[in-house]
Amino acid sequence: MSYKDVAEKAGNYRAWRAVGSILRKNYNPAIPCHRVIKSNGELGGYNRGTAQKSSLLKKEGAIS
Repeated sequence: MSYKDVAEKAGNYRAWRAVGSILRKNYNPAIPCHRVIKSNGELGGYNRGTAQKSSLLKKEGAIS
């Protein structure tokens, strides 16, 4: 799911930057914000670093 997808589900497709900003501030492991990626397929940012994001997604089988 992309940042834009999350924004659309929240009711404002143009709020993808706000989604990124909110997710960057999330430190609650119950909210799997590492699963949100860019629309172009790139990983995008993660508050624990992109290496950790990549590792989590690989562990879940979302990327190889």
